[in-house]
Amino acid sequence: MRDHNPVVIEEFNGLWVRGDPETVPLDHFSQAINVQYIESGFRTRDGIEPYQTATAIGNVVRIYNYVLPTGDSILTLDSNGDIYHTISPTVTYGPILSIPAMTDFGFIAVAGRAYITPYNSTINSIGQSAEIGLEDEFLYVYRGDGVAARKAGGAPSVSATPLVAVPGVAGFSDLGFHIFAIVFETNTGYLTAPGPLTFATATSVSEVQGYTISSIPVSPDTFVTKRHIVASKKVLGYNGDQDGYQLFFVPDGNIDDNTTTSKVISFYDIDLLEDASHLIDNFSEIPAGVALATYNGRMILTTEFDNISLVRVSAPGEPEAFDQVDGLIIIPLDGNPVTNAQEFRDVLYIYKKTRTYACVDNEDIPSTWIPEPVDQGIGAPVHGISQVLDSGGVNVEYLVIADFSGIMLFNGAYTRPELSWKIATFWLEIDHFEFRKIQMVNDTINQIIYLTLPDSSILSGDYSNGINPKAIKWAIWNFDIEATTIALINVNRLIIGSLQES
Repeated sequence: MRDHNPVVIEEFNGLWVRGDPETVPLDHFSQAINVQYIESGFRTRDGIEPYQTATAIGNVVRIYNYVLPTGDSILTLDSNGDIYHTISPTVTYGPILSIPAMTDFGFIAVAGRAYITPYNSTINSIGQSAEIGLEDEFLYVYRGDGVAARKAGGAPSVSATPLVAVPGVAGFSDLGFHIFAIVFETNTGYLTAPGPLTFATATSVSEVQGYTISSIPVSPDTFVTKRHIVASKKVLGYNGDQDGYQLFFVPDGNIDDNTTTSKVISFYDIDLLEDASHLIDNFSEIPAGVALATYNGRMILTTEFDNISLVRVSAPGEPEAFDQVDGLIIIPLDGNPVTNAQEFRDVLYIYKKTRTYACVDNEDIPSTWIPEPVDQGIGAPVHGISQVLDSGGVNVEYLVIADFSGIMLFNGAYTRPELSWKIATFWLEIDHFEFRKIQMVNDTINQIIYLTLPDSSILSGDYSNGINPKAIKWAIWNFDIEATTIALINVNRLIIGSLQES
C-alpha cells in the first residue's frame, strides 16, 4: 500500500448496470439502493409517511393527480375496482365509481372535470398481455364534488309525445315550412341529439308572427340542466324525413331548466348560424377505451374492446361529443392495441408497444387525418409517457418515454443513446409482459424522474447535471410497502400507492 496512489472521486455518478460488473467506472456504483444524490455526493433517500388517513382504501392499484379549480387532489383505484377521490389527507369521497372487472383506468381532467375510462389486461394466444377497454363499459365523467361519476354524454329525448309548433303569436319569421326539435344539455355541457321521436313542423304565413313551441320534452336524467330549440331554414318540398334536413340552434331558444314545457320564439332564417345537425351522429354512451388525451381542444380516446387500433376524436371544445362516423382514426392494424397518445408541438402522437405514429389536425374531420409512422421499433406502454410535475406529459423540449429498449427522450424523433444507457442490462432484464406496471413522473423542480417497476420498487433518475445518458444518475428505491403507482401533487410532492393495506 506504500506505493499506492489514491484515486480521487470528485462526483458520484450513480448506478451502472451495463455489461460485465467489472466494467463499472470508478465514479459509479454497481449497486445504488435507497440513495439520493446531492452536490458531488449522495445520502440516504428521504423517508415516507402516510398521506391519506381518513379512509382505509386498501390495496391501491393506480393513482392520478386530479387538478381541481381549488387545488390538487388524487383519484385512487383499489383492487376491488373502486375509485375514490381524495381531496386532502383527511377528506376522501367515494367510491365515486365501482366496476369490479376494472383492473386499471385511463384518466384526464378537462375544465375541472375528471374523465375516466375503465379497462383491464388480457392475455392473447401467445401469452402476451394487452390492455383494452372493458366490454360493454363506457367513458365516465366526474365533476369533483363527491357525487358519483356517471356515463359521459347523454341520451336524447325519446318521448312518444310529438313536439308541437304553432305559428301566430306576435313576433317575426320568414314565410314557409320549418322543422323544430329539442336538444338537451347536461351539467357538463354535452349536447344530445335532437328529439323527441316526432319533431314539430309548422308553416309561417306572416312575417310578423313567431312560433309557440309546446310539449317540450323533459329529461328523466337529473344531470340535464338546459334545453335548446333547434330549427331548419325554410324547407321546399318536405318529404317527411325529419332527420334529412339541417337544423340550427334558434337564437334565444334556450330553456334554462328541465321543467318548462313551452316557449315563444321568433327568428329569421338568416339568424340561424350555429349548426346542430352533427349532433345526430354523436354517441349518447361512449365506449370505454384505454388512453385518454387532449389535442387541439379535442378529447382523444383509444383502444376499445373490439377496436384495438381505433382512436376516437371528439369535436373541438366538446370533450364528450364523439361522432360515430367521422370522429375516428384507424392506426395500421398489426394485431397489437394502441397503448397511449400524447400531444406535442401541435402534433398528436399515437403509440403501440413498439410503434409510434403522428397525426396532424388538417382542419377537416378526424377521419381524414392520416397517421404517419414516426418509428417502427419504439413505442410506449399504457403509463409509459412521463407526466410532468402535476400536469401533463409535455416538457418544453421533450417527452420522456419508457420503451422496451430503454428510457427515451423524444423531441419529434427519438434520441440515441437512450437515457437509460448506463443501466441497459438492468432495463433489458425487466419482463416485457409486465411493462403495463411501469408508471413514470418527471419532477422538473428537483430534476428527478421516478418510475414504478414491476417488482414494486421505484427507479429514480437525477438529471440535475443534465438530462443526457452520461450525466443522469440512477438509483433504485425499495420500501417495506409494495409500491405500485405514483403521482406528483402540489407541484412536486411524490405520492406512492401500495398494494399493502394500511
